[in-house]
Amino acid sequence: MSGFVVLEGGEGVGKSTLIVELSKSFLAMGVKVLTTREPGATSLGKVLRDLLLDPQRKIDKMAELLLFAADRAQHVGEVIRPAINDGALVLCDRYVFSTIAYQGYGRGIDLRKLEFLNSIASSGLLPDLVLLLDLEPEIAIRRVSKRLEEVKKYSRSEVSEADRFENCDMEFHRAVRRGFLNLASEFKDIFVTLDASKSPQVLVSEALALVRERCGL
Repeated sequence: MSGFVVLEGGEGVGKSTLIVELSKSFLAMGVKVLTTREPGATSLGKVLRDLLLDPQRKIDKMAELLLFAADRAQHVGEVIRPAINDGALVLCDRYVFSTIAYQGYGRGIDLRKLEFLNSIASSGLLPDLVLLLDLEPEIAIRRVSKRLEEVKKYSRSEVSEADRFENCDMEFHRAVRRGFLNLASEFKDIFVTLDASKSPQVLVSEALALVRERCGL
């Protein structure tokens, strides 16, 4: 049985870790799983992701919005919808709600414009379940800083500096969090908010139960 589950939240809340553990758990159960993300899940998306996250690049907020929309349109058409039609459980790191939280509440773009653009870019496709990982921005950004320090210390990876969004000031991150919490209140039928300060093991257990219940797995 297919399903479409999205993980949302600000920087440093643990979405990447949770999605990996959920995928492992469902694969072990014999479930067909596809893990994906925005931006960057397609060949076009990888190019757009490099542009959007480059900390040295200045991008107008409307140009930023349209680049995210282009990534999403390609993502839905090339990856998400075909996987759902093929009977897979799709686990996606960020989706339309990140656009509202970041470009709407964070950048100040009119929410009605965002909703209209999202509906076009997503072809109206909404998830069965949204898991919102919520954490105070001050704690989350400290996590990001610690992760980058670990990368610098133990890895030769070139990804050792904060991206364009991680580099935003604290007021931006607070606004993004408000946006996500407002969305959770507005879309109560599909949103579940998880306390991201809990241990990874507890979060995996909670998320696993929620996905199994909502998607009938």
